[in-house]
Amino acid sequence: MNKNLSEGIQLAKEVEALAAEVNNGAIVIVATPFIHLAEIKKGLNKVKLSSQNCAVEANGAYTGEVSAEMVASTGAEYVIIGHSERRNYYKEDNATLNKKVKIALANHLKPIYCIGEVLAEREANIHFEVVKKQLVEGVFNLPEADFSKIVIAYEPVWAIGTGKTATSAQAQEMHAFIRKEIAAKYGKTIADETTILYGGSCNDKNAAELFANPDVDGGLIGGASLKAEQFITIVKAFN
Repeated sequence: MNKNLSEGIQLAKEVEALAAEVNNGAIVIVATPFIHLAEIKKGLNKVKLSSQNCAVEANGAYTGEVSAEMVASTGAEYVIIGHSERRNYYKEDNATLNKKVKIALANHLKPIYCIGEVLAEREANIHFEVVKKQLVEGVFNLPEADFSKIVIAYEPVWAIGTGKTATSAQAQEMHAFIRKEIAAKYGKTIADETTILYGGSCNDKNAAELFANPDVDGGLIGGASLKAEQFITIVKAFN
């Protein structure tokens, strides 16, 4: 929840201009607040557009909510579902998020489905169980054709906005585990083709090291995305 409308439009313009100069194969997506989507879409060419959330219901008497259909109508292609802040502050559980994933897919949006453990769960050494449960209950009931449209984002919640970053080895360990679970469910081909992003205090200083891991396919960038030049430095770190 950053940037008013004019500030958001300006940031997106700067990101679009800088991204146009990068030719390393990275797919660049900006995920904006709802009110920015339609206006920002007009100025995007190379950069793709995502919403940060969508409603769990298709339409109707849900005052204040924004449906997947509404998001898609702005020209957005993606929607973030289950971000750790949604899970924490708004108590969105795996069942709710599974409904959101399905309604997003029904409206031709590509879900960026977020999973990850909190500090207590990692310290209790149940982080793999937590992440597997989030996969099983959130997306593993989808048919192969639908799952293949999903982007997975791993967020070690203890490393978001805390200045703590999972080590490169910790990130790779969990990403490899996620890919192994996808392979067990959907087969190696789909697992290899699934994009798994790292989202935990990824910035212009550590991005290259994180992205060098074989199972880290990119980043879900938070605070470091609020300055265009810093964000594009992260994009350039992608190999």
